[in-house]
Amino acid sequence: MFADEELVMELLVNAGQARSDAMEAIRCAGQKDWQGATQLMASSESACLQAHKIQTALISQDEGCGKIKVNLILIHAQDHLMNAILCQDLAREIISLRKRTPCLIFSSSAIAGGNYYTLKDKS
Repeated sequence: MFADEELVMELLVNAGQARSDAMEAIRCAGQKDWQGATQLMASSESACLQAHKIQTALISQDEGCGKIKVNLILIHAQDHLMNAILCQDLAREIISLRKRTPCLIFSSSAIAGGNYYTLKDKS
């Protein structure tokens, strides 16, 4: 038996949403929109939880006996879930770093015969 195609598509959609929300949370943190970053991470975690529930249901149907035939779309959906989880882990770290690190920019200044760069606090 092949995995229920509707379940697999739901897994794929939720995992994709989880990844997209985590990436958008990183962008919000880059703009110091901490509330937006927090909301998007919560949305990402909710979508990932839904995807994980579907994954658990599929594993339960298989009963560890190979009852579910593996096809390309199932592998693709599992890959999306794995990437979403990794993206969430990295997003948490990046957001934490951005909260603790002042925003720095490069400033070029002429100096006898050349240029040099200094770091300036942008905020």
